[in-house]
Amino acid sequence: MAWILRWAQNPVARGSFLTGLTLLGLLAGLGLERLEQPGLMWAAYGVAFLAGGVPSAVSAVRALLRERKLDVNLLMVAAALGAASVGHADDGAILLFLFSLSNTLQDWAMARTKRAIRALMALKPAGATVRRGGQEVWVALGALQVGDELLVRPGERFPADATVLSGQSSVDESMLTGESVPVDKGPGDRLYSGSLNQQGVVVARVDKPAGESTLARLIALVEQAQAAKSPTERFAARFEGPYTVAVLLSAPLLFVLFYYGLGVEAAAAWYRAMTFLVVASPCAVVIATPAAVLSAMAAGARMGVLFKSGAALEALSRVRIIALDKTGTLTEGRMKLVAVVPLEGSEPEAHALAAGLERHSEHPIARAIVHSYAGPVPPVGEVRALRGRGIVGRAQAVLAGDPAAGLEPETVWAGTRALAREQGASLSPDAEAHLASLEAQGLTTMLLGRGNRVVALLAVADTPRPEARHAVATLRQRGLRVAMLTGDREAVARHVAWELGLEEVHAELLPEHKLDTLRALRAEGKVAMVGDGINDAPALAMADVGVSMGSGTDVALESADLVLMKNDLSRLAGALDLARATMRTVRFNLGFALGVIVVVGTLSLFGFVPLPLGVVAHEGGTVFVCLVGLRLLGHPVRS
Repeated sequence: MAWILRWAQNPVARGSFLTGLTLLGLLAGLGLERLEQPGLMWAAYGVAFLAGGVPSAVSAVRALLRERKLDVNLLMVAAALGAASVGHADDGAILLFLFSLSNTLQDWAMARTKRAIRALMALKPAGATVRRGGQEVWVALGALQVGDELLVRPGERFPADATVLSGQSSVDESMLTGESVPVDKGPGDRLYSGSLNQQGVVVARVDKPAGESTLARLIALVEQAQAAKSPTERFAARFEGPYTVAVLLSAPLLFVLFYYGLGVEAAAAWYRAMTFLVVASPCAVVIATPAAVLSAMAAGARMGVLFKSGAALEALSRVRIIALDKTGTLTEGRMKLVAVVPLEGSEPEAHALAAGLERHSEHPIARAIVHSYAGPVPPVGEVRALRGRGIVGRAQAVLAGDPAAGLEPETVWAGTRALAREQGASLSPDAEAHLASLEAQGLTTMLLGRGNRVVALLAVADTPRPEARHAVATLRQRGLRVAMLTGDREAVARHVAWELGLEEVHAELLPEHKLDTLRALRAEGKVAMVGDGINDAPALAMADVGVSMGSGTDVALESADLVLMKNDLSRLAGALDLARATMRTVRFNLGFALGVIVVVGTLSLFGFVPLPLGVVAHEGGTVFVCLVGLRLLGHPVRS
């Protein structure tokens, strides 16, 4: 019983069931009609009419009572009943099935907003450990007060915006800034709600209530951006009422005109009026867009491009500006060792020593160094991680051929300039210049030392995706303006942009700053935003089209309109071509369907189109636009 109640409360599940039941009744009725079983045929059509018509009738009554307007729900029900009244229940069932299908798709699209918000809410911890009255107590998130002292352990998320009082740690802030490397935090540093404490225990002072935190603002931004993203629906709704009223009034007016004004017999007058109502019912118009859109969505899905709605296809066809996130979108999203500059000995020796030392650490930079080396490494013991500075150990032995072979074990270390000073090491002017050159390229650098000597310079970076440069070039060839929007440092962003041939860069952007930049871009044309992180969710939701990488976070995937399931940026240009072809097809189909209504409807008024011919024109037009739409199934997506 419980699952039935949950099903009844789910509009997508309920709509899918009723749409399927409408189709089943329609197909059964058509089959029984061929078998000349009128009783069973009408029963089957009755099922289709009830499953497809009752929800529309209920919606029509609600709109009439609550908003005092006639909507397209009433028109579709009236057209279906009109068709049945002149012996064409099959036409009525087809109308109801198509309309039910479109409503189910709309409910499915709206459910995405709620899922996106739920994914963000999952980042909020249920509560926090605070120090009050000299004791550690657990309090609910809503009970946090400004000034409370938080105690946050490794693996926990910070429940509110705060300032570090004591302790040091590496904090994953990628959800906010897109920064690919965890940020070292110490006393006086600012912490953001929802960010993840990776290492040390931190005591921090709450700066803002949980309801005003960065994460709370992020959730609000997604809600606002999603809610403000229905221009096509608002435009269509403007004409829904007048068209419904005009067509509904036309049937009785035509009957009165033919019967009383022109002296046509009552049965013949009603026949003409119902013929016009059937012809004027927007069956082909209703199917014109889904036939093309669903075919395009199927073609895209087959090639790893997932369009979440027809609105996404329409919006993408009009895009003139592509805004790309950096980390995880243009780049791999993980650190790689890109340079080893030996100052003493050889590069392999320096690389081996660094790998032997860093294999004791779980820091992303350490993992990048270790994964890049496959040879033998010297054993290193007594390893200590120094928060914010690096790592120190003792080399128990050295590689064969090293000048220090056979000597007593000595201190080895890797880290910042501050750590080098602590070890009594300094850089020569040439080494200093080389290090500055690496940093100017946007690389994350560190020093490798032995005792009081710097023996090598190391540089790591989040490297561009292999296909990114080609993808950017292809988009520009399509006449699109391409820009990078990132929360990463200016130097890092500029270096990646230079590698990819990008000229427009907006760096060091928090989520709200990304939205400001997007608003400015949207003032100049339709914008597609491509990203993969939690921090990208508001921008994905606000953009005319949000595009997420398939490996993106749950929030990004839910907020996006389009997903590149294979993480292949080169397919974005192909998706754009598909969207443009789809909209050309939709415009042709709509023009043809409306043309049939105008021409055949006008002829039916003068009695030149009997009902069978009207049905042929009506159904023939529907079949034709379906076939035209199905042509998109073979459209290539890859550029």
